[in-house]
Amino acid sequence: MAGFAFASAQAADNTVVKLGFAAPLTGPQSHYGEDMKNGLTLALEEANQQNIQLDGKPAKFELVARDDQADPRTAVQVAQQIVDEDVKGILGHFNSGTTIPASSVYNDAGLPQIAMATSPEYTQQNYDTTFRMMTSDTQQGAAAGEFIVKDLDAKKVALIDDRTAYGQGLADQVAKAVEANGGKVIAREYTTDKANDFTAILTNIKDDQPDAIFFGGLDAQSGPMRRQMVTLGIKAPLVSGEMTRSETFLKLAGDAANGTYASLAGVPLKQMAAGEKFHADYQARFKTEPGVYAPYAYDGAWNMITAMKEAGSAEPKAYLPKLAKLQRTGATSSDIAYDEKGDLKEISVTIYEVKDGKWEMVKTMVSKAN
Repeated sequence: MAGFAFASAQAADNTVVKLGFAAPLTGPQSHYGEDMKNGLTLALEEANQQNIQLDGKPAKFELVARDDQADPRTAVQVAQQIVDEDVKGILGHFNSGTTIPASSVYNDAGLPQIAMATSPEYTQQNYDTTFRMMTSDTQQGAAAGEFIVKDLDAKKVALIDDRTAYGQGLADQVAKAVEANGGKVIAREYTTDKANDFTAILTNIKDDQPDAIFFGGLDAQSGPMRRQMVTLGIKAPLVSGEMTRSETFLKLAGDAANGTYASLAGVPLKQMAAGEKFHADYQARFKTEPGVYAPYAYDGAWNMITAMKEAGSAEPKAYLPKLAKLQRTGATSSDIAYDEKGDLKEISVTIYEVKDGKWEMVKTMVSKAN
């Protein structure tokens, strides 16, 4: 009994800091959500080993996870549930289409939010609570559009997007960059994030004879799309965003995957500031390879925890100013900092190509936001 009393006393001496998390944890996008969740979990487990003192007590971090099903309406409901759990900050959501409506719930509650969402609208709402884990679509789209025109020498470009906030937003930015670099958007087609037959759309595009086709959307669509392009005899390369740069795309596209390009915010894992260590730690903990989003989620969690450490408090009002002025070296970069909107100041985008059934780096572009 004495031992139990001692353990209870130790537990009472801790301050439990709940951090909210929401992403698709079921359905066709669940692999994205699980990858993100694993990165967060690794960060919180490391933090719990460091005896971090917050509000005068050792902090124990806990993740309050909810499945938003990649659905905007569900995301708002989930956001309110998370707020009601008395969390001290939000690490999520994943999709732009869920993050943006949920962000108003968190802002109303005064909770800092660090999201994976890449749509520029997320941080353009004039909330002081919104921050990113990754480069925005404005920055990624500019790099992808420039690559299409200058590196692929594609003067005539066709666009397809899935009408989600992510897919449409990224395609919009690519369209602007294509035109800005001297190319021309000759066709714009639309689909949904549930579709898997793109024959009619691709047939229309084939008649326009594009030099390249850009798709804004998920790997669950880009995989079948690439196969159907080959079946129709379309020689133009498929270019897409970071959601296509996945093992799922390679499986779905099969032999047709070769020659596909994808832009991805950030630099390859091996070139990240502490990428090799993160890779080793992730493999040891989860017995699998990290996906695209895990290291960014890991840094997002540590960004929030670092701000709390600097403030000496888990209270949002106390650590929010520290988060806004954050400067730290993380797994993904040696220069993590936010601008006045909550966008990352360092802009890094890498282009990959599928060669012999594997994603290989083509080029990396790193710059600073104005």
